[in-house]
Amino acid sequence: MDNTHYVSTELLSLETVEQIISNHKKLALSEEAKVNILKCRDYLDKKMDSQSEAIYGINTGFGSLCNVKISPENLSKLQENLVKSHSCGIGDEVPSSIVKLMLLLKIQSLSYGYSGIQLQTVDRLIAFYNNDILPVIYTQGSLGASGDLAPLAHLSLPLLGEGDVYYEGKKVHTSTIMKLFKWQPIVLQSKEGLALLNGTQFMSAYGVHILMKVSKFSYLADLIGTISLEAFDGRIEPFNESIHFIRPHKGQIITARRITEFLAGSEIIEQSKNHVQDPYSFRCMPQVHGASKDVFDYVKKVFKTEINSVTDNPNIFIESDQIISGGNFHGQPLALALDFIAIALAELGSISERRTYQLISGARNLPAFLIDNPGLNSGLMIPQYTAASIASQNKQLATPASIDSIVSSNGQEDHVSMGANAATKALKVLDNLERILSIELMNASQGIEFRRPLKSSDFIEMFLSAYRDEVSLIKEDRILHYDIEKTVVFLNTFQIDGDLLTLA
Repeated sequence: MDNTHYVSTELLSLETVEQIISNHKKLALSEEAKVNILKCRDYLDKKMDSQSEAIYGINTGFGSLCNVKISPENLSKLQENLVKSHSCGIGDEVPSSIVKLMLLLKIQSLSYGYSGIQLQTVDRLIAFYNNDILPVIYTQGSLGASGDLAPLAHLSLPLLGEGDVYYEGKKVHTSTIMKLFKWQPIVLQSKEGLALLNGTQFMSAYGVHILMKVSKFSYLADLIGTISLEAFDGRIEPFNESIHFIRPHKGQIITARRITEFLAGSEIIEQSKNHVQDPYSFRCMPQVHGASKDVFDYVKKVFKTEINSVTDNPNIFIESDQIISGGNFHGQPLALALDFIAIALAELGSISERRTYQLISGARNLPAFLIDNPGLNSGLMIPQYTAASIASQNKQLATPASIDSIVSSNGQEDHVSMGANAATKALKVLDNLERILSIELMNASQGIEFRRPLKSSDFIEMFLSAYRDEVSLIKEDRILHYDIEKTVVFLNTFQIDGDLLTLA
């Protein structure tokens, strides 16, 4: 069976990207993509031979140096200098999974035939991807406008035989790879440096990476929240579909239906209740979790458009015989979407921490801090502190990056998106959410034991049984750091297939 994805103009969905990554598919250019790339390059070469007027970035300097004309014999050197001078990223290294996505998305964008790239340049990027030769890229340095210049410069350096890469688990200089594969450095032609560096693939890769995970964490927030509801002896009425059909936000309806299904057959939820209402963190799960789901759907639409777009500059239009300088590299759509998803993820963590707080409060016939002999034992007192600390950090990280802008390039680039900062923040919020939900699961699974001999639903009992195989019931104080770490690992053993929880 051919395990190859052929890059073409066919719409690239997030689901397709996930399949390419998870199935370790190789990449190859379709015949259509090859023709598009070759036609555009041929057009540009002929255009450069037939005219002498300035064309931004092709025979001029860059940014505020756009009025500096470059002689024909220096056009290749101009592009090489661009890549080298812009390779000034710093900070933490970008995770390898995101670097691989950057390669995939850059190849896709270049394949449409509007960028003037050489076929051999794209072929070399594909060789990097297929052989897991992953350039070392840094998280800091992009303003999210003029493209993700610094990160994409580091992505492109190995084409020149420069920079560092990861190969077979080791960081090596690209010269080592060139010798191993018997490759020569690519000699960049006119426009190619700009084609490689102008683009939104750093922001896009972070967004796609996050979006490939949010369905799972949205599901787990619903499931763990439902276990907390059972531990708190909560009521089922707030999840009645009649309530949600008269305020029919899609995410709200999905959340209420899912929680109802989780509770089917539960003895705990069916027992008579002494309390009339539950706190908002339980009662309003459909409204809060559902609002985040709706955000995720919106952000998916933004990124689906972006990964099927041409985002470098200038763009080459063969049919109309035009080379047009514009601003498709500007990351504002992504910056806003990444800020929005960070807020939505932070809210899932915020309400989760509140449920944890309620569970340890000693209410509803639960012992204080969910432990026998409280006083001698502190029980689950301090994990709530940890969750509160992380939830607070998420609130800080959810402050929008997209409302900021700092003038660059001597005023030529006077409004930037800061989408790269929005991207790295959003991933941190997602990682934090995983830990907050892990702490809630520790508390919820502990609390539900105080409802015995009553049982929850078969599905919840099965999930808790699997969890107890990894993290035992807390009977007296112990080092809970290890329990949190084990819980994180436990949650990572699952994936979402449609609306089903399955082992990864």
